[in-house]
Amino acid sequence: MGRPVGLSDPHPGDCLVKVVLFCGGYGMRMREGTPGDVPKPMALVGPRPLIWHVMRYYAHFGHTDFILCLGYGAHHIKDFFLNYEETTSNDFVLRNGEVELLSTDISEWSISFVNTGINSPIGERLRRVRDHLDGDEMFLANYADVLTDAPLPEIIERFEKSDAGASMMVVPPTESFHCVELGEAGMVDGITPVSDMPLWVNGGYFVLRQEVFDHIPENGDLVVDGCGELAKRGRMLAYPYRGYWRPTDTVKERVALDEAYSRGERPWVLWEQA
Repeated sequence: MGRPVGLSDPHPGDCLVKVVLFCGGYGMRMREGTPGDVPKPMALVGPRPLIWHVMRYYAHFGHTDFILCLGYGAHHIKDFFLNYEETTSNDFVLRNGEVELLSTDISEWSISFVNTGINSPIGERLRRVRDHLDGDEMFLANYADVLTDAPLPEIIERFEKSDAGASMMVVPPTESFHCVELGEAGMVDGITPVSDMPLWVNGGYFVLRQEVFDHIPENGDLVVDGCGELAKRGRMLAYPYRGYWRPTDTVKERVALDEAYSRGERPWVLWEQA
């Protein structure tokens, strides 16, 4: 059977690699926006959870081998995929009581569900799935709660051509507060929106080499320990991106994404634009 409708063919020359998704945190800033023990990546945007949107982004470029680092509320993520309803987001024909799908989302995906601990920091979660990477020289990683339309093949190609041990997409800060410059006697010399400042923040999209494991101690952090040490050694690459990028750290941000989806404003849904 050929490649299912709905999944884009890899671009010529693309290197298809595994994708590690960190989806075991508590997401405390979104607790009031998700019922019970539902982890943040399972918060809905449209009819599907955040993690699905992130995975569809990677699958659009052919990266369909996923490793899920589970922790808090893991059963919600497992149940979603074990009881996946293709008809929610795909056209189908109902004939003689049988469903005939006209397209599929996840039929060619490989998803490894790995318990990485309830309270483990991101770096430790990554350490605990290292064996599932099969020694692959390069792999992708993501927090499973940030949406973008960034050109993934270009990000990977730029990293492949470098000698870096890791790459991090960096974006301008999205916060709405203002930076105030103070002069003498407490007088204000200037007021600048933080988004206009020459600052970059972690965008949550990583390309990593096995080298990163050399710098993450037990119960360590991916960014502070792994990427921080690589940066000190001149082996940390940044991919600055000023295009569409939306976090979901708060209920307000998640609701805004859901409302945008309802209005048809979905720049990250590249698989529908192909």
